[in-house]
Amino acid sequence: MQIRRKASAGTMQSSDAMVVVEPSDTLRVAIESTVKKQFEHLIRARITLTLEQLEVTTGHIQVSDRGALDYALAARIETAICRASEE
Repeated sequence: MQIRRKASAGTMQSSDAMVVVEPSDTLRVAIESTVKKQFEHLIRARITLTLEQLEVTTGHIQVSDRGALDYALAARIETAICRASEE
């Protein structure tokens, strides 16, 4: 999928994540998390896997995590990207 416009999904509540995606010439991922020290490698792995499954190769992905489980994070990323790819 191609990110055509800025879009977001999620909330800033506990055990959730806010994902904002926007067009970019390169693929950039920024992570802010309350559990970054312990779980950044797992969060980054889930983001990478989800982007690969959706065939996203460019875009700026911003993730603000508040302890979301991996399936919730994947769902938020997929929703934001689907919204951003619509015309």
